[in-house]
Amino acid sequence: MKTITPAAQTLPTTVGSAELEEPQQYLTFMLSGETYAISILRIKEIIQYGQLTEVPRMPAFIRGVINLRGAVVPVIDLSARFGKLPTAIGRRNCIIIIEVAMGEETQSVGVMVDAVNAVLEIPAGEIEPAPTFGTNIRADFIAGMGKINGKFVIILNIQYVLSMDDMSALAAVGSGSAAELIKAE
Repeated sequence: MKTITPAAQTLPTTVGSAELEEPQQYLTFMLSGETYAISILRIKEIIQYGQLTEVPRMPAFIRGVINLRGAVVPVIDLSARFGKLPTAIGRRNCIIIIEVAMGEETQSVGVMVDAVNAVLEIPAGEIEPAPTFGTNIRADFIAGMGKINGKFVIILNIQYVLSMDDMSALAAVGSGSAAELIKAE
């Protein structure tokens, strides 16, 4: 029978701490000339932009819906969601399909971006807290600032960016532009 020494009893805590320091993987993408990142744990898939059906009377940041293997998936223009100009359609545009928690269920939501870059590992020690000022998007949308090759990448808190309650409230307002609605928050 193996005996456990006091040093061995502290091992799980040490292992747990080491696991927290392991690099996390993030998908980086371009949006209005800036680089952003999302944890790959939320990403279901990436598809080419196309076959979008517009839905009348939706805010500007909801581009429409797509049929993804029989499921209706709303597509959010992330640039418009941030209060910027809507994304111009080009050949590199992609839709990132993300799973968002809604209570006990999950909802697939498409996020339209200018271009997808790469999946990168960012160690926890290379992630700074979100700035309280100076960014052009809401502070609660930012999970942190990752350092990659000496430059900062905005890591999005996608659960807040795609908050269904928040977007439902904006959609209910209806006719106002997304930029006006977001600034009013």
